[in-house]
Amino acid sequence: MSLTIFDLDNTLIADDSDFLWGQFLVDQGIVDKHEYQQANEKFYQDYKQGQLNIVEYLHFSLAPLARHTRQELEQWRAIFIEEIISPLLLPAAFDLIATHRNQGDTIMVITATNRFVTEPIVQRYGIEHLLATTPEYQQGRFTGNFIAPPCFQEGKVTLLQQWLQASSETLENSCFYSDSHNDLPLLKLVDHAVAVDPDARLKKHAEQENWPVISLRQENCQTSFIATEL
Repeated sequence: MSLTIFDLDNTLIADDSDFLWGQFLVDQGIVDKHEYQQANEKFYQDYKQGQLNIVEYLHFSLAPLARHTRQELEQWRAIFIEEIISPLLLPAAFDLIATHRNQGDTIMVITATNRFVTEPIVQRYGIEHLLATTPEYQQGRFTGNFIAPPCFQEGKVTLLQQWLQASSETLENSCFYSDSHNDLPLLKLVDHAVAVDPDARLKKHAEQENWPVISLRQENCQTSFIATEL
């Protein structure tokens, strides 16, 4: 039995839920179309290039949560999950998770996308443990701030180490599946790193380190083989 960790966006789902949530808010008329959409796209490009200022981005992306009631937000989120996210869930990801679960592994998702957006997605996969950026919530409303550290780059390592100290789990024989070079700090920490449909920088690094490179978007992905070989 070991700890198996998955990134979420572009790993377990075939797109980025953080970016798509912003686009959903635009499409629903909840935020200003031109200003918000332009900023959302700029932050996403910064992320892909490894230049994202995570604090600036979180202040931007969490601000809409503070402007609306929890009831309104949950109603919109339910529509978002059903209409936008459900088609992006990957059959091969379900299979890979099932293989690790059948091996007795503890399964976790670690994602930079905030917990409000990601928790119901992770639940769709039947995964109990989630580490995510946590929006601050006080007196029944989101404040627009976040609880440090953000779950991004080295922050993923920090939050995982805190979780390990509070649990009986260790990193012995652990593995981490991710698509992004932003996750290299955690990929280098685990015993088994796996690049999943990786961006160009991660693919190059994975090839240099002889890490497995797989796709969960291809039909007939050999997930059982992948998991049992780790």
